[in-house]
Amino acid sequence: MAVKTGFVYKILLAIAPHLYAGLSRMLFATCRVREHGRENRERCEAGGKPFVGVFWHYSVFAAVELIRGRGQGWGAMVSASEDGEFVARILTRQGVVAVRGSRNRGGLSALKGLIGLLRRGYNAAIVGDGSQGPARVMQAGAILLAGTSGAPILPLVVAADRYWAFRSWDRTLLPKPFARLHLWYGEPLMVPEKSGADEIERCRQEMEHRLNALYAQAWGEFGKKRHDGA
Repeated sequence: MAVKTGFVYKILLAIAPHLYAGLSRMLFATCRVREHGRENRERCEAGGKPFVGVFWHYSVFAAVELIRGRGQGWGAMVSASEDGEFVARILTRQGVVAVRGSRNRGGLSALKGLIGLLRRGYNAAIVGDGSQGPARVMQAGAILLAGTSGAPILPLVVAADRYWAFRSWDRTLLPKPFARLHLWYGEPLMVPEKSGADEIERCRQEMEHRLNALYAQAWGEFGKKRHDGA
């Protein structure tokens, strides 16, 4: 059984990323996208310097699709789990450099990889609440990355008028065909270099506040308090 399972896994690993990349392009091509707070992104891009884009996990499909064509190129932290291998290959098909690691496995190595990409001019994308949550609770990875690299953190939120919400811990969102998508850029945050534990925690709380305030504003435009209907 293990051999069969391994064989099936390898087949899926070879086919699924190509299939998803093609279907994703077709799906998002039908959607109407509107940007809000573009001046915040332009502040980060001033002088051609890279930045760290942070968004909640529920929007990972839409956020990656919407931002990957903006900027000089993107690198993203992806979970080191087996499921993360699918995500890494999908991102590669979409032109995003995947760096493997998570809070519990290979996180330090992944941060070093992202720092290297930032120094080469890539923007970095990090899921603020990680691969396992809790949902919409900021983890410290992006703060550590910004403090070490000197890159500003740009909060990103995606909202949609029509979508499916999966039964996952974060109610991951996938827009329906011909949906209206709003991409919101929040006020950037600079993390002081060589910050101590107290300053890192302060910045973590501040970014969590900014993301959740932007989340409420974005979904409020569609008459919703939350995307999961709670």
